[in-house]
Amino acid sequence: MKVALITGAAQGIGRRTAEVLAQRGFSLALNDLRSPIETIAQVRSHGVDALEVLGDVSDESAVSRMAESVMSHYGRIDVLVNNAGISSIAPAEEITVSEWQRVMDINLLGPFLLCRAFGRIMLQQKSGSIINVASVAGLLGVADRAAYNASKHGLVGLTRTLAAEWGGRGVRCNAVCPGWVKTPMDDSAQNAGLYADSDITGRVPMARFATPDDVAQAIAFLADPTQSSFVNGHALSVDGGWASDGSWESLRLGHR
Repeated sequence: MKVALITGAAQGIGRRTAEVLAQRGFSLALNDLRSPIETIAQVRSHGVDALEVLGDVSDESAVSRMAESVMSHYGRIDVLVNNAGISSIAPAEEITVSEWQRVMDINLLGPFLLCRAFGRIMLQQKSGSIINVASVAGLLGVADRAAYNASKHGLVGLTRTLAAEWGGRGVRCNAVCPGWVKTPMDDSAQNAGLYADSDITGRVPMARFATPDDVAQAIAFLADPTQSSFVNGHALSVDGGWASDGSWESLRLGHR
C-alpha cells in the first residue's frame, strides 16, 4: 500500500493531484479547511481508500492531529504534497503586517509544520517523498506580490534544505514551480480586474495557462521513486518556459 497526504485537496491543483495519484494506486489522506467531498468521491471511484483530515495547516496542533489520524488509519506515509496556499496581490508599500503574516503562515509555516510532522515518520521508515507546491514566483520577482513571492522563495529554500538534511536518510524533498494555472484562485483575481488572459498567454512561450493536470503530473513524477529516485532538492518549473524566456514581448510573439 502506498499512502499520500495532499493539502488543499478540495479544488484546483490539489483535487487533480488526488485524482492522478488515485489512478496510480495511492491511498489518500485529503486535507482542506472544508470537506473535500467532490475530491473524495472522485478518488473512491478509482477504487482506492480516501481519508478526510480537515484542519488549518498553519496550526501546529491541527497538524499533529493530522499525523495521528493518518498513522492510525494507514500506519505509514509515503508522499506528502504541500499544496495549500493563498495569494496576496497589493503594492509592497500597502501590505499590512497582518496580511504579510497570514500569507507566511499558510504558504511557508504550514508546509514546514507538515514537513516536520510527516518527515519524522518518513525518517523512521527510511523512505518518503515530499513535494512542495511553490511557484514561478518562488524563482522570480513578480510585481505587487511581495508577501506571496517571499513565501514561495522561502518554500524553495526550505525544500533545498530538507533535501540536504534528509536525502541521505531515504527522504527526498522537491518542489514544483507552476506558472499561472487556471484555478478558482486565478478566477477570483481576474474577476477583480487584476489581469487578463492575454497578459499571461502573451508572456508564456507556450502561449497558454498551465492546467491543474500539468502540475499534478509533475507531482506524480516526483512522488514515484521508480521515476525520480535520484531527484532531490530540485525546483521543477511547470511554467511553459516563463522563467527561461528573457525576450521582450514583440520578440517573443514574433516567434509564434
